[in-house]
Amino acid sequence: MKPGKPLSEAHDIFGQRPHPLDPFFTPKNIAVLGATEAPGTVGRTTLWNLMSSPFGGAVFPVNPKRPSVLGIKAYPSVKDIPAEVDLAVVVTNAKLIPGLIDECGEVGCKAAVVISAGFKEAGEEGQELERQLLANARKHGMRIIGPNCLGIMIPPTGVNATFAAGMAKTGNVGFLSQSGALCTAVLDWSLREMVGFSAFMSLGSMADVGWGDLIYYLGNDPKTRSILIYMESVGDARSFLSAAREVAYSKPIIVIKAGRTAAGSKAAASHTGSLTGSDDVLDAAFRRSGVLRVTNIADLFYMAEVLAKQPRPKGPRLTILTNAGGPGVLAADSLLLGGGELAEISQETISELNKILPPTWSHGNPIDIIGDAEPARYAKALEIAAKDQNSDGLLVILTPQAMTDATQTAQALKPYAKLGDKPVIASWMGGVDVAAGEHILNNAGIPTFPYPDTAARMFNYMWRYASNLRALYETPRYGAAGAEVRAAEASAILTSARSAGRTILTEHESKQVLSAYGIPTVPSIVVETEDEAAAAAAKIGYPVVLKLHSYTITHKTDVGGVKLNLKNEADLRKAWQEMVETVSRLAGKEHFNGGNVQPFARLEGYEVILGSTIDPQFGPVILFGMGGQLVEVFKDRALALPPLNTTLARRMMERTRIFTALKGVRGRASVDLSALEQLLVCFSQLVVEQPAIKEIDINPLLASDKQLIALDARVVLHDPGIKDEDLPRPAIRPYPYQYEGLFTTRCGEEVLIRPIRPEDEPMMVRFHESLSDRTVYQRYLQILNLPQRTAHDRLVRICFIDYARQMALVVERTTPEGEKQIIGVGRLQNLLGPGEAEFSIVISDDRQKDGLGTELLKRLIAIGRAEGVKAITADILAENMAMQRICEKAGFKLTREFGEPVVSARLDLV
Repeated sequence: MKPGKPLSEAHDIFGQRPHPLDPFFTPKNIAVLGATEAPGTVGRTTLWNLMSSPFGGAVFPVNPKRPSVLGIKAYPSVKDIPAEVDLAVVVTNAKLIPGLIDECGEVGCKAAVVISAGFKEAGEEGQELERQLLANARKHGMRIIGPNCLGIMIPPTGVNATFAAGMAKTGNVGFLSQSGALCTAVLDWSLREMVGFSAFMSLGSMADVGWGDLIYYLGNDPKTRSILIYMESVGDARSFLSAAREVAYSKPIIVIKAGRTAAGSKAAASHTGSLTGSDDVLDAAFRRSGVLRVTNIADLFYMAEVLAKQPRPKGPRLTILTNAGGPGVLAADSLLLGGGELAEISQETISELNKILPPTWSHGNPIDIIGDAEPARYAKALEIAAKDQNSDGLLVILTPQAMTDATQTAQALKPYAKLGDKPVIASWMGGVDVAAGEHILNNAGIPTFPYPDTAARMFNYMWRYASNLRALYETPRYGAAGAEVRAAEASAILTSARSAGRTILTEHESKQVLSAYGIPTVPSIVVETEDEAAAAAAKIGYPVVLKLHSYTITHKTDVGGVKLNLKNEADLRKAWQEMVETVSRLAGKEHFNGGNVQPFARLEGYEVILGSTIDPQFGPVILFGMGGQLVEVFKDRALALPPLNTTLARRMMERTRIFTALKGVRGRASVDLSALEQLLVCFSQLVVEQPAIKEIDINPLLASDKQLIALDARVVLHDPGIKDEDLPRPAIRPYPYQYEGLFTTRCGEEVLIRPIRPEDEPMMVRFHESLSDRTVYQRYLQILNLPQRTAHDRLVRICFIDYARQMALVVERTTPEGEKQIIGVGRLQNLLGPGEAEFSIVISDDRQKDGLGTELLKRLIAIGRAEGVKAITADILAENMAMQRICEKAGFKLTREFGEPVVSARLDLV
């Protein structure tokens, strides 16, 4: 599996191409710039560590003032080294480093670890040094880790380019940290606990190489089974989310993020702005990317062990088996307080347990099998409890009572280490007396924890992680989002307001924007005078609502700007006069720009809020929750990153308390949840397609079984002085409509060529069912049988792509009966890579001479140019002459090395 290739499409079985990060992991020769013999210095310690841990190459000290360092010949400059250097470790004065990086690039060095501090953390001068460093690195195509970091250790290859006191043990955990000090503490702990690593890396200020680069690399590293991260800042949010979404399905990514608390919320022009704290947004981002967040360092390693040894639970229901009541209650409290559930023991299970347990057993969950439980009772009780369909996982607790044999009990539980899709974990309480039993369980694959509440907390992490992954890759319902959208109409309203120097839309304008995206609103008439208001009310019909029309005031109720249930003209005129007086007194007469007359109806339903605001790291964020005037009091809301599909919209709603009511309570009918899902999808489309919007609220959105309607809306715009290209963008790239287009095949049929969508999975199943074994082999360079090709776990990752990382085009035809079919797929992957993207194409057997392959390749080349790709490549089976001819016509250069079964195709775009 080659680094840089998406996991779902790693089909090249003939070798690996070099990756730009390879020099960090498998360097051939390393130069240490700033190596010295001065005791206690970073330069000496780093050089000594490299010398003491052989990595299969040579170490070259660079010091212009010394002929040798620690007995090794030193060189005045990296240019004087007589061998090719592919990794530089820099531990010298920050002011010299930009020039040194330039020298490294000139001699062909492709990577550097800059340990030295003194860059952007040191003020304006340091920021300029960092800018120069990056400019010089990019000029030569170099990648940089750091600056201001501890360095990197790659235990499997022996690389120890750090100034830490020791070398990490080899294992299967990739550990990434921004804090060098934390790295040293974790290193000490790992050596004591015998925990090993596939990579142990300090990233420092992440001037170049960031989370996304390393997550993606380690995701393709066969030595790494899980990725643990200590994070202080997100850095490039789009790169992080893109890599995490790609990797998390196959390898756990577990993060502890420093700085959970916020000093306070800034005043915002809308309710949404005051409700979205940055840490809540980070949680939403982690959910969207399948990342598991934990709250302390110990949990990082606990979860790495648990997820490596046990399957992910299908739900939150835990069965607790214990020989003492107190620990069972502690575990239950921890479980319930963390959002988990105690599994309800079925009557069948109770009957079976009655046959083997003393009459005094608890007859419920926790299952207290009494303090004198011998190993056989533990084993049989676990076997029975595991068969209960109401349970998603099991926790076995043992307390060392006088009659307890902790070691033999552990031995008796070994056969139950694998219970299918149900995880089993244990808490062997005690010290030396239970250590042997813990060792047996751990070796058998049953993770153990010193305390039962800790074990229950780990189960809560497990089911949440599993739930997030399922939601991430659950095939959404195919909706009609965008079918009736009038994006240009909405853009014109926003452009007009910004051109006039305004940052706030009126309610009427706000509702026009919503209507352009298919969101139902209450009809309204904007008026400037009392008489116009009376005429509008007569046209609408009483009773009516009169609202303030203002270009500057957004919260109308704060200034008496809402008058309800006006039954006649007299009521209307009185309300108008009162509103003019109140607004003039509380805000100023200049803020009264007229009125907005709307029909009044006592509509039954629930008031919810739907909004969006901008997060400094992740861009637009969507909020959904309980609405109305007390929205900031109850704070019942959920956050998500756009764009949404119907599945993500439903999961977002499910995280609120109001969702229980929306499903129907106390005789009320359920809200049309499918329609509400689709409305959220349309709203997210509005948010991502109209970047001029800074904040937007629909509060309330009235939801009932009969209708969904926006009763009030407000839109705040970005400052007109901000250029369009500088407006915030979504952290997750939205569906690229610009790559949609029609095509007429050679047989005269018109088809739609468009980017793939998650909703396409059912059509992709039928597409793969139509492919012959020969076509499959030519595409994937290996045999895949039909169950393999159509497995949900595989197809879901082909359909759920990150448009920033790869682009897949499908050819969609509509049959005479109106059925939609996919008859071809073209893919361009590794768009975020080092400048080269790889393409692949597969066409249905019965359409392979219809011009589809040629057209798909033409469009993929155009996409590559638009996305800034420098070259497009492919590996083609030598026998696949048709694809080779298509490539040659498109300008590709074809080469084949002697004895190789594939032809390499390459097209340079720049």
